[in-house]
Amino acid sequence: MIKNYTSSVPVERTIRRIEQDLAKAGACGILKDYDQGRLTAISFRVNLPTGKMVTVRFPANAEAVYQSLRKQIRRPRQGTLENLRLQSDRTAWKLMQDWIEVQLSLIEMQQVDFLQVFLPYVWDGQRTYYQALKEQNFLALPETSETSETSTTATNQVTTLHGLKPGRCFIYGH
Repeated sequence: MIKNYTSSVPVERTIRRIEQDLAKAGACGILKDYDQGRLTAISFRVNLPTGKMVTVRFPANAEAVYQSLRKQIRRPRQGTLENLRLQSDRTAWKLMQDWIEVQLSLIEMQQVDFLQVFLPYVWDGQRTYYQALKEQNFLALPETSETSETSTTATNQVTTLHGLKPGRCFIYGH
């Protein structure tokens, strides 16, 4: 299920809403990246409670949305693929708006702090923190050591349900 796949909200309106939400949440500056006239990312700067300023960059992968939606069309009529390209932009940015609003709500309700949700998107000018971790095969992440019999038993039950071998994890869709 793809949320917002029928959104008719123009990208410009969605971006204005994202900018307003980020400004209310304390963003110091907002920057938009374009590629061939299409918005590809929005970045903002924010001061952390420690006084350190960080940049956070949210890319919207409209091309991936397009490919996903394109799979659902067997025989496109004239103009369908061009309309689908526009729809993929609206859908990608509407999804980002929804995600950002939820994260900001969680922060406001003190369910999480800023870095808990935005850390993967912290931008050093070249790449996000997530991209840096991925380039290093996630070596900086701590390994899980399961010493509890309860968690091992629960893992075995879940993996058995899905037909997987106990102790092995799989990420679906990747």
